[in-house]
Amino acid sequence: MTIAEFLDVLTRQMPLDKAASWDPVGLQLGDGGTEATSVSVCHEVTPEVVAAAESEPPSLLISYHPLLFGPITRLVLEESAAGRAFRLTRAGVALAVVHTAFDVAPGGGADALAAAIGLENTIGFAPVWGPDSVKVTTFVPPESVEQVAAAMSSAGAGQIGNYSACSFRVEGMGMFVAEEGAEPAFGVLGETTKAGEVRLEMSVPRSHVAGVAAALSAAHPYEEPAFDVVDRVGDAGMAGRVGTMAPDTTLGDLAATVESALGSAPRVAGDPLSPVGRAAVVPGSGSDFFEDALAAGAQAIVTADVSHHRARHALELGLAVIDPGHAATERPGVGSLYAAVQHVAPAANLIDHDPDPWR
Repeated sequence: MTIAEFLDVLTRQMPLDKAASWDPVGLQLGDGGTEATSVSVCHEVTPEVVAAAESEPPSLLISYHPLLFGPITRLVLEESAAGRAFRLTRAGVALAVVHTAFDVAPGGGADALAAAIGLENTIGFAPVWGPDSVKVTTFVPPESVEQVAAAMSSAGAGQIGNYSACSFRVEGMGMFVAEEGAEPAFGVLGETTKAGEVRLEMSVPRSHVAGVAAALSAAHPYEEPAFDVVDRVGDAGMAGRVGTMAPDTTLGDLAATVESALGSAPRVAGDPLSPVGRAAVVPGSGSDFFEDALAAGAQAIVTADVSHHRARHALELGLAVIDPGHAATERPGVGSLYAAVQHVAPAANLIDHDPDPWR
């Protein structure tokens, strides 16, 4: 397989359009057309991981964390993320990132963390909104709706996760008066014409709007097809899980379980003797989701990067917090990521190079 083909198979398990809009998932370095002769997996592209990749260069390195989060203006050999990108490129190593796309996926980061601490009967919460998109709506004669929908789909409309050609259709009545100079597909100039039409709606990534509009216009039988382009927010993946704990579990019990399961002594905000019948988890930085966790019925949340003021806010809401550290909350998920890659093809294990900067 080429690198692009390998990633296409892998990301069916973790569709990249489910990643957060700010998250640079997908191929970050390299040529997708290169043959994927060997693959390695890491938690984060640390200097130790780069040194290992230089020693035995894989065709493709799959990292949970992005290496490059923002634009760069220099790609030189130095101690920085850009410097590590230079070293990987020099070694001929392509780099792909999964991050929040994997967090929200079934069996991904959130599910792995929930399983690690013994949550049961879990459901998703904490919506992560994907890349900017719009909804394109047009009105088509019934006999032409399939050709218009197919043309829009081919141009990139209607993709939701692993489902393609997604659309909504409802029948209605259209009306127009063709003025002088018009060449209507049917009807008489100057007279009111009524016709049965299908309202066709499809979601479109903002980057594909121009192509979809052109395809719609080319396939539509009307001289002047009517269509709307409307901003939308939707199709969120869920970055967290909430579920039930064993009977009689206290916050202190849960904190001990977290330490044992994740190998990191957590900070705890709340009364250790308070009961926790229902708990939430968000791998990585999850303090933005305190209200969501509370609304989902949680008495405590396990997440990371919680500031003093956010912890105080959680307690004021009535939500206890267990923070074992950023990398620790992601370790179960990274193990699941390695297993997912192994399911596609054999891969070298670089996940034991711990990226935690705290010692």
